Amino acid sequence: MFVRRIQFRIRKKNRTDLFELSFGQSVLFISDSKLTQILNSQSIVVPTNSILFFLEFRPAKKLRIPVYLNLPTETKQFIVNNQLVNEKANPTAGFGVQYCFMKFPIGEKSKLEAEAGPLAGFLTSKQGHFAFAPLVAGRLRFVKNKDFVMYVGGTYAFGLNNWGLLYGTGYVF
Repeated sequence: MFVRRIQFRIRKKNRTDLFELSFGQSVLFISDSKLTQILNSQSIVVPTNSILFFLEFRPAKKLRIPVYLNLPTETKQFIVNNQLVNEKANPTAGFGVQYCFMKFPIGEKSKLEAEAGPLAGFLTSKQGHFAFAPLVAGRLRFVKNKDFVMYVGGTYAFGLNNWGLLYGTGYVF
């Protein structure tokens, strides 16, 4: 009798590009049109810092679905008549679609990528009502060893007319 030996080779797909989880910071700035109104009322807005929790799903090579949560680490601050005034800063959350439009390899396992796209932002107002703010976001990502990520980027919220700066580090799983 012959005993056949059957070997199965389980081919493990490279699944390291399913999602990215990162932590960072963001800083929100006021726009020039709002600055004119603020200066007329004798107050200046100080940028607000927050912790950024960022998760990015990758259903396709160039398509990304980011989900984020911004938790303020300090109050909103205004300078009115040379006095510092504090006001509660609310957390924001959102999601959207981004497209990786540039990929530049750096060595065998590292690369620089640029991605941008529209996001939907949600926040609470002073009265506790939810508000919607469409925004555009983009970032430059440096990926080292195919899994460690460092990034810097920016956002612009149309409904709120403000700019944001974001930066952080993460890991691709």
